[in-house]
Amino acid sequence: MAKYLLKRLAYILLSLFLIITVTFFIMKAAPGGPFASERRLPPAIEEQMNEAYGLNDPIIVQYVDYLVNALTFDFGPSFKYEGQEVMDIILRGFPYSLILGLEAIFIALGIGVLLGVFAALKHNKFGDYTAMVIAVLGISVPSFIMATILQFIFASKLEWFSIARMESFSDTILPALALATTPLAFIARLMRSSMLDVLHSDYIKTAKAKGMSQRIVTYKHGLRNAMLPVVSYIGPLVAGILTGSFIIEQIFGIPGLGKEFVTSITNRDYTVIMGTTVFYSVILLFSILIVDLIYGLIDPRIKVAAKAGEK
Repeated sequence: MAKYLLKRLAYILLSLFLIITVTFFIMKAAPGGPFASERRLPPAIEEQMNEAYGLNDPIIVQYVDYLVNALTFDFGPSFKYEGQEVMDIILRGFPYSLILGLEAIFIALGIGVLLGVFAALKHNKFGDYTAMVIAVLGISVPSFIMATILQFIFASKLEWFSIARMESFSDTILPALALATTPLAFIARLMRSSMLDVLHSDYIKTAKAKGMSQRIVTYKHGLRNAMLPVVSYIGPLVAGILTGSFIIEQIFGIPGLGKEFVTSITNRDYTVIMGTTVFYSVILLFSILIVDLIYGLIDPRIKVAAKAGEK
């Protein structure tokens, strides 16, 4: 296990190095500059700003400095927010994105798994068709369209929730639902397919032949193995939730990290763009590692295969 973790950590460091390098040079290759705007600064002042932020240094010097500082999560100052460090902006917005993301993941996993199991148990019946219609609608409707529909129905017409505010838990329900709709549908379809395969496997038939009840066979023996594809989907799910939150946070006026990222692109705030990209990359890479470890705990065959490979 220790050897495996060290190997995975080495891959994570290599991936972060490549992400930082690619992001840095893409930002430098982008047209314009961080101080370019509709009201252009006088050339002398712009030159002083570039000198103050080290933008006149050779590109390789800027790259090495940024790479060294990024290792300690020091992404430098914001070009647009005077007196604010990039890490302060990230820490200010991330808690909102974290709450929204965790809530969306919980909704997607909870309802998606239940819907998939229900569809599998009601295979080729009305319940199965109904669940799959819901799943198809969830996949077909983009999250930003779902967000406007939820706002119109539950905020504008019924007035159960606020349209765009982040002051209480109730204000997170609509954006979390909008964000969870698509992954929920994918999980439901994935769980249905996996559950059908498991229910028709030999060991399930043996368990039924021994007189075990349908409930024990389904939830004790079938559900654990059927969950494996869903667990493997959690890594991409985290990525989808985080990237999808950019638009949702804008629509619902949530002051999260996704909104800060979109604003930084509009403002050409390069340090914030690079800082949030690296920060998100760290979260995604470690979430994939955690998912792999959980996968090994659920499926003991992975450990057996690993030991056989070592021999």
